[in-house]
Amino acid sequence: MTRWLPGDAPRATDAMIRVDQAGEFGATRIYAGQLAILGDRHPAARAIHHMAAQEERHRAWFDREMTARRVRPTLLQPFWDRAGFALGAITAALSPNAAMACTAAVETEIDHHYQEQVDALGDSDPTLSAAIREFQAEELEHRDHALAAGAESTPGYPVLSGLIRLGCKVAIAAAKRI
Repeated sequence: MTRWLPGDAPRATDAMIRVDQAGEFGATRIYAGQLAILGDRHPAARAIHHMAAQEERHRAWFDREMTARRVRPTLLQPFWDRAGFALGAITAALSPNAAMACTAAVETEIDHHYQEQVDALGDSDPTLSAAIREFQAEELEHRDHALAAGAESTPGYPVLSGLIRLGCKVAIAAAKRI
């Protein structure tokens, strides 16, 4: 493994790992916010717990990779903690369908983000590519579940989805650099 020191040019994969870890952390916080409002007895809780567990597994994988590859975390972690929880709680407070609309919007954007990373990696990092492909498939399952659970029936769905997707794009761009 090549070691780098502060001041060295960052590797292309550093930003990928940093932003993916931040995104997976943010996703766990969104689900925590949803569950804080909906509670464990709500019919959607079982699915949300399942999705949250998968996001936690993804986050843990990126945590290990950050340590092994000596990638610094985003400085925005405290913000993602609060913003993710607030997004989950607010959408769940609007309605269970709005919580699913949030999930569908986030996972749609993450699918695009992960696909861009897989395309950029090509054959250069098989370990990272394989993990991203696996996680991407699970994110698509989350999106499909949210759509099947009524996400699109949320009043104002196109606007809500568009705003959340825009927020995701901004978060991705920021976490790559900060």
